[in-house]
Amino acid sequence: MNAGSDQERAEINQELKDLYASLPDDEKKIFNEELQHFLTHEVARIKSDYESVNGLNRPN
Repeated sequence: MNAGSDQERAEINQELKDLYASLPDDEKKIFNEELQHFLTHEVARIKSDYESVNGLNRPN
C-alpha cells in the first residue's frame, strides 16, 4: 500500500475489512480470487525488481 503513515495504513486496512465483511458470500469468493491474482502479480513484479537491482552488485 502507498500509505503515508502507520495510521493511514491502519485506516485503509479497516476500510478493506469493512468492505469484505459487507460482501455476500458469493462476492467474497470473487474478491478472494481477484486479490490472490493481484498479490501473485505484485510479488512477481517485486521479485523481478529486486533481482534486477541485486544483480547490479554481483560481478558478471
